[in-house]
Amino acid sequence: MMTKFLSRNRHTVQRLGFIAITLMAIFTVLPIVGTIVFILVKGGSAISWEFLSGFPSEGMRAGGILPAIIGTLYLTLGTAFFSVPLGIAAAIYLAEYAKDNRLTRLIRLAIINLAGIPSVVYGLFGLGLFVLFLQFGTSILAASLTLSIMTLPVIISTSEEALRAVPQAFRTVSISLGATRWQTISRIILKEALPGILTGVILGLERAAGETAPILFTGAAFFLPRLPHSPFDATMALPYHLFVISTQVPEMPIQIQYGTALVLLVFVLTMNVIATVIRSRARARRQW
Repeated sequence: MMTKFLSRNRHTVQRLGFIAITLMAIFTVLPIVGTIVFILVKGGSAISWEFLSGFPSEGMRAGGILPAIIGTLYLTLGTAFFSVPLGIAAAIYLAEYAKDNRLTRLIRLAIINLAGIPSVVYGLFGLGLFVLFLQFGTSILAASLTLSIMTLPVIISTSEEALRAVPQAFRTVSISLGATRWQTISRIILKEALPGILTGVILGLERAAGETAPILFTGAAFFLPRLPHSPFDATMALPYHLFVISTQVPEMPIQIQYGTALVLLVFVLTMNVIATVIRSRARARRQW
C-alpha cells in the first residue's frame, strides 16, 4: 500500500515537473516567434530588389541598403579572419597543453570576465588602440579587430569545452598507435570537437554582426555614396544603419526601418542555418 502511494506520488511530481518545464519553454519561445513574425509583417513590404541592391537616397528615406549589407559582410568576415584561428589556437593550448595550475585558472577566469564586458567598452578600447594609437583610422580593419577581441572569449570558452568533451580514449589510442600529440589533436580531436567549436564560432560572429557600439567608434559611417575599396576605408553596417534611420532621420518611413531589421535578422539566421547543417553532418560522422 505504501509502495503504491509513493509510486503514484513520484509519477504525479514527474508529471507536474514536465508540465512546468513545457510551459516555461512555451513562454520562452512565444515572444521570440512573436518578434520575428512582427518584424516580418512590418518589414516584408519593404523588401525588393531595389531595396537590397540600391544605395540610400532622399536623406536615407528611400533607396536601398546595399552599402550596409556589404559592410556587415565585410565586418563579419574580418572578425572571423582574426578571431577564429586565434580563438581555436588558444582553446587548444588551454585544453591540451596547459597544466592545471594557478596561472591557467587565472587565464580562464579572465576569459570568462572578458565575455561579460559591455560592448561599448570594447568600442572605446578599439578607438584608443586601433584608431588613434596604431593610426588605422575609422576603418573596416579597426572595427574588425575590435569585434575580434570582443568575440574571442566566447570562441575560446566554447571551443575549450568542446575539446575537453572528446573522450580521453581517443587520445590514448592514437598515441599508442604511434601518432604524435599534434597529429592526434589535428586529425582526431579537432574533427570530433568540430560541432561544439562551430557553435562557439557562430555565437561569436552573430554577436559581432549585430553590434552597434564597437563599430560606432571604430569603423561605421553615417552614409557613404560608394562601397569600400580597402580595409582602411570606413563602411556602413546594418546595425548602425538601423540605429541611424530609427533615431536620427526625421519622418523616416516605418517600413524601411523594419525592412532593415528584417534583412539583419535574415543575415543572422542564415549564419545559424549554415552552422546547423555543418554541425549536423559532423555529428552524424562522429564515432561517440
